[in-house]
Amino acid sequence: MLVIFDCDGVLVDSEPLANASFAQALKAEGLDWTVEETMRRLMGRSLKSCGEIVEAELGRKLPGDFFDKMQARTYQSFRDAPLKAVPGVNAAVLALQAAGLETCVASSGAVEKMKFTLGLTGLWDLFGGRVFSSSQVPRGKPFPDLFLHAALRMNVQPFDCVVVEDSVPGVQAARAGGMRVLAYAGAPYSSRDALAEAGGFLFSDMKQLPGLVLQ
Repeated sequence: MLVIFDCDGVLVDSEPLANASFAQALKAEGLDWTVEETMRRLMGRSLKSCGEIVEAELGRKLPGDFFDKMQARTYQSFRDAPLKAVPGVNAAVLALQAAGLETCVASSGAVEKMKFTLGLTGLWDLFGGRVFSSSQVPRGKPFPDLFLHAALRMNVQPFDCVVVEDSVPGVQAARAGGMRVLAYAGAPYSSRDALAEAGGFLFSDMKQLPGLVLQ
């Protein structure tokens, strides 16, 4: 069995910080979304997909350096906070690996970003380079391409994969790929009803994860 982890919000507690930076950058472009609204509309999606949604809302293209500047501010906020791992996730990953399960990461974020966030929180070495990004596939979440790509690279059939997600597009992507989905809803901002409606099995504490995967 393969356990595929999303990164932001599942491994690292980055969503509030990242979306605060995103909301601030959008405000400068004339789109006055709250952090909560930014999370509701964009969380779990690739930057490309986020850009398309924002540009449709604005009715114009974003500046060419918009995402580079925003990412620089986001990285600085991760250093300043500092960014932390989701509580209990380190022990959960180690327990799954000790039980003989394969693990990897599949995120809408770039590999470089994951190297930074997972490195900053001490999680990078847990995955030994088994990290996949939506930049490696034609379509990001909610399409299944990324999770299917991860399963193919790890030489595991989709029906033998469990995905750990915290966003609705992520849950939809895993379900579309024929995979079981455990939806982490332990954060205050979690959209519990929407995650369940999308087909995720809700859980609120990473201590529960090994038992849920192995049941």
